[in-house]
Amino acid sequence: MPPEHNAGAEHMLVSMLRPLVERGHDVSVWLSRYGQAHEEYTYRGIRVVPLESRLDYPTAVRRADVLMAHLETVPSTASLARGFGKPLIVLCHNTHRPTFRDAAAGGTALAVYNSQWMAREAELFFAEYPKAIRPESSLIVRPPVFADEYATKPGKAVTLINCNEAKGGNVLAALAERMPDTEFLAVRGAYGEQILPDLPNVTILDHVRGEDMREKVYARTRVLLMPSSYESWGRAGCEAMASGIPVVAHPTEGLCESLGDAGIFVDRHDLDGYEAVLRKLSAPAEYRLVSKRAKARSAELDPAADLTAWCTAVESLA
Repeated sequence: MPPEHNAGAEHMLVSMLRPLVERGHDVSVWLSRYGQAHEEYTYRGIRVVPLESRLDYPTAVRRADVLMAHLETVPSTASLARGFGKPLIVLCHNTHRPTFRDAAAGGTALAVYNSQWMAREAELFFAEYPKAIRPESSLIVRPPVFADEYATKPGKAVTLINCNEAKGGNVLAALAERMPDTEFLAVRGAYGEQILPDLPNVTILDHVRGEDMREKVYARTRVLLMPSSYESWGRAGCEAMASGIPVVAHPTEGLCESLGDAGIFVDRHDLDGYEAVLRKLSAPAEYRLVSKRAKARSAELDPAADLTAWCTAVESLA
């Protein structure tokens, strides 16, 4: 299981495990960090085992057909997989060097990349390090967003989800000060120092669980800001597009791929550009045009085909 503070990783993992549960598989997630939960529980059919419960993870590994890991859990899980002779799936959540290094440590049966550009970055890594042990196979699974679970009537606010500097908290603060006539929504993130402006036109919302995003965030959002310095994909933008909410984003490679022609791309340092776009979107005709493109892109990102390929790949390993 990913660190509990990494919401994007957590949502991606759950949305990929749910189809396996629906196909009748017994799926268990073992948390890798201490948290508030102390007893085993079930979430969307997935058995979740907190670290505090102190159950015997090696015994679970011995009984498993397939192991799966990502982020910091890969090295230890890979070691157990090799020791017990179990196939290992590595979910590559970003393009940082340790992601590819850990997947290439040996014994990886399947590497799952969340985008085409990540798959290309992996190829560059293996070209640079030809002695690295390639995963036996690979697959691209775009972070699945079930549109009907997020679609709602957009609200009135310009929203930023996770207000640390890397996600663009300073951009929201500057825009809110420049545009006192505009309503802003700042959603507190679970990691990073949050930049939360004390301004009358800014509403601050505490960290929101994934299942509550539709009602608590997207139903209050007219435009979503994503001026991130790095995004390997950008799940929040895909969730917002299910409601036809325009997304104004910094052109990271991940965001360009995920948002496609529905995205409005402005460099995160160009505050004048962000302000100009927001004021242009205040015109109903312009908003309708961009909203239509967002809904069309959401439909293009229907995860059904990706998830079918994913489930088939997992079952072939078992």
